[in-house]
Amino acid sequence: MPASSSFDIRRVIRPNILKLEPYRCARDDYSEGILLDANENSYGPAFQAEIGKTASDREEQRISTGADGLSLHRYPDPLGREVKQRVLKLRPSIPSTDNVFLGVGSDEVIDMLVRITCVPGKDAILITPPTYGMYKVVASVNDVDVVKVPLIVEDGAFQLDVDAVIRVAVSNPSIKIIWLCSPGNPTGTYLREEDVRRVLDSQFEGIVVMDEAYVDFVRPERGDSYARLVPEYPGLFVMQTMSKSFGLAGIRLGVGIGSSELVSYLNNAKAPYNVSTLSLNVAMSALSDEGLQKMKYVMDNLRTQRDEYLIPELRRLPHVSAILGGNDANFVLCRFADSNGKTSNEIAKNIYTEMAQNRGLVVRYRGSDYGCEGCLRITVGTPEENKVVISTLRSLLEAIP
Repeated sequence: MPASSSFDIRRVIRPNILKLEPYRCARDDYSEGILLDANENSYGPAFQAEIGKTASDREEQRISTGADGLSLHRYPDPLGREVKQRVLKLRPSIPSTDNVFLGVGSDEVIDMLVRITCVPGKDAILITPPTYGMYKVVASVNDVDVVKVPLIVEDGAFQLDVDAVIRVAVSNPSIKIIWLCSPGNPTGTYLREEDVRRVLDSQFEGIVVMDEAYVDFVRPERGDSYARLVPEYPGLFVMQTMSKSFGLAGIRLGVGIGSSELVSYLNNAKAPYNVSTLSLNVAMSALSDEGLQKMKYVMDNLRTQRDEYLIPELRRLPHVSAILGGNDANFVLCRFADSNGKTSNEIAKNIYTEMAQNRGLVVRYRGSDYGCEGCLRITVGTPEENKVVISTLRSLLEAIP
């Protein structure tokens, strides 16, 4: 019988969170009528934003409320219910809005998960390097230990060492969270479903978090979101974001998908109005039928640029020894070598510095990450930007003896 059948989230949540009586804000109770309960400024904001509103939207609002634009003098919906309804359209396998949590970017979601599960100075998280650096930062801020089980990096595979992950996690009861990144950052690799299921079916009693910031860049035939497994595994929590495929990094909106019980603990512990009206309004537009259609169109174009132009052109360049990872994200992990074929951090770092300081072209040096020696991470840009990347790299690499 899978461990998930007997999973009890209360064994993972900190005792003080279980007993927490959440702050009850004004908008938890009423959001319509003459609102004189929250000490808001009833005269309205000093300026009126019209972000995300069409002319017909604005006219309808004027008729129904007598107000122009957004009601920025009022607090936002503390749970972002309308946005969550639209998230269900994007991920139809999610049972209910009760399974969705909204945070100020994925980074707040990461922090909240650690804060509600890990006792400072006692508990730990497990990460699989190379991976997203914020897991370690958040652990340090919260005085939580970090246990590392590296990915299998040979030949640029960047897949889970499943046996090691399970062995370490099950044998160490202080580990409350396993962080998995799929597609990985900086690896760009979509994790195999059989490996993910083995971890979920193990005797680990904590939460398995799947960070899917880049999942929309995966070609459909390669895989899709593991949010579809949430109804099956109450110990699984999936993180997504509006920053990448929707191109909305500036609104800072992260999405968490998990059991309704786990989401309720996150809601109890978060700040009352953590996501702003402006962010919620823009997200509503992005998650509309028109917005989703545009996102999918952009994804198709970006994947084409990645697979049919950027990767083939990078492979033709001198001193490029390999393109690592699964190439399932909106970036490419490119390895450089010297004239003898030896992987070279020096070449990678010199190219990175020269391009950033003198060529107006900024990529990311990743040579210090485990399994990424001699690597630059290059984001897939517009067709014009990708051509600049290739031409600039060619001129610099051809000058190396």
